[in-house]
Amino acid sequence: MRLTFLLCACLLAVGAAAQPSYPKGPVRMIVPFPAGGGVDAAGRVLAHALSESVGKPFVIENRGGANGNIGTELVARSSADGYTLLFTGAGLVTNPSLYKKVPYDPLRDFEPVSLMALGPNILVVHSSLAVHSVAELIAAAKARPGEIGFAGAGSGSTPHLAGELFNTMAGVQMVHVPYRGSGPAMIGLLAGDAPVMFVPAINAGPHIAAGKVRALGVTSRERLAAFPELPTLAESGLAGYESSQWYGFLAPAGTPREILDFLNAQAVKIMRTPEMKARMTHDGLVAIGSSREEFAAHLKAEGEKWARVIRASGASVD
Repeated sequence: MRLTFLLCACLLAVGAAAQPSYPKGPVRMIVPFPAGGGVDAAGRVLAHALSESVGKPFVIENRGGANGNIGTELVARSSADGYTLLFTGAGLVTNPSLYKKVPYDPLRDFEPVSLMALGPNILVVHSSLAVHSVAELIAAAKARPGEIGFAGAGSGSTPHLAGELFNTMAGVQMVHVPYRGSGPAMIGLLAGDAPVMFVPAINAGPHIAAGKVRALGVTSRERLAAFPELPTLAESGLAGYESSQWYGFLAPAGTPREILDFLNAQAVKIMRTPEMKARMTHDGLVAIGSSREEFAAHLKAEGEKWARVIRASGASVD
């Protein structure tokens, strides 16, 4: 009887220890952009998966404005208890170079949790532009400096900066034509008003299939599973070229290590499931699920890289 009692007590103790102390209730995931955009869509996929995995609601809260600065500042100033997280993209590290002043430091004010996925662009041209490869586009741009426009979803957007990186590495002068968002930019591309665009892969497929635009290459380091026939820009003569939107989540600086490790473990588990990998591939994304240290290194490298591109191009928002 005594042995049975002790065994039950030990089992209860182990069970109690296995129960995570976090989270005890709903967790807010702040997306610093309006609903309906790419960051919002990716954030909702993760929030849903985390809710199912952890058994507590992870709720997306959109706090758009100032190219992501408003929602990002909100998280930077939130309690470091794991109940307010930031789900964001490349603007976190590019905004400090685009604006004269931002109300946060992307490296000092946040704890990286995990880089979830990469969203490469596809370099496309309007069918009226007589180029069929990256090399031909570079040749055309060199022959007509300042005449070929490339559409962008506003100054400082990922498509804009992808074009500026292309200009810098190819030694050409294509002109950025800013639009108020990716939708209007696509309309300008399809009309031929700005015949070149770096289009998020998730949005490019239908237009390529319809023959309205011609795909020349992808901006990722490796070829995309969704478009295996397309070469990378690096393969096409621009060695080292890489430009992708990225999606990841962070917590306020000072969040306890055990919470950060718990969230990272959940994220890695989710992003490495066959179902999530298949969904990412279908959407033209690359599933990652990085360690915290890998994400920290990514943030630092991306900030330094795009600061150089922004300085060279003269891009700014204010």
